[in-house]
Amino acid sequence: MLNKIAIIDYGMGNLHSVAKALDHVGTQKEDHVEISITADPRVIEASDRVVFPGVGAIRDCMAAINRLGIGAIIGDCIAAEKPILAICVGMQSLMTMSDENGGVNCLDIIPGRVKNFSNRLLDEQGKRLKVPHMGWNVVSFDAGHPLWTGIKNRTRFYFVHSYYVPTTEINPGSQVAGQTLYGENFVAAVAKKNIFATQFHPEKSQAAGLLMLKNFLEWDGTVVNTEHL
Repeated sequence: MLNKIAIIDYGMGNLHSVAKALDHVGTQKEDHVEISITADPRVIEASDRVVFPGVGAIRDCMAAINRLGIGAIIGDCIAAEKPILAICVGMQSLMTMSDENGGVNCLDIIPGRVKNFSNRLLDEQGKRLKVPHMGWNVVSFDAGHPLWTGIKNRTRFYFVHSYYVPTTEINPGSQVAGQTLYGENFVAAVAKKNIFATQFHPEKSQAAGLLMLKNFLEWDGTVVNTEHL
């Protein structure tokens, strides 16, 4: 069976590293995986799953997203109940707005606000934490979402970011699917219907990240148990 994956290309993101990681886990399955890096609505519409990555400044990302009509494309994918995985700035782009670049309106698909880590951020011992937050950190979660299948709670994932979504910013209708402590608790993963979005990079998170991508290839876009998300 052919599993078509569309990685949305709007000029911002680790597209080839994501594609390589998906291809790697896809070759371990009986289904054949076909990966397209594209902004073509027709190709994305014909796909079985969609990946929405992103790196860089949110102002530039949103300018490209708006120019290419990516918001409408994602909206169509949500309506079609197509499984969607958003990564890093891809996740932030789904929020209502970001404080980066003096304030930027985002897609408002997941209501919430993206904020900047303070330069006076301290750890539990009172030691100043570096910004950007870069490296491995623990993600706490309750295994209520299919993308966590086989992954142990408090597994470490790889982060690179200066902006974050506080757990208190996620409004009803979405679920904080994972959180991380870096001076304060922030959203490491958020879920809404057929969307699963991560602040961390699964494609850079070694075995656990690859397992999450494998779970994504098997996910049909529904969440059976959201009680503990």
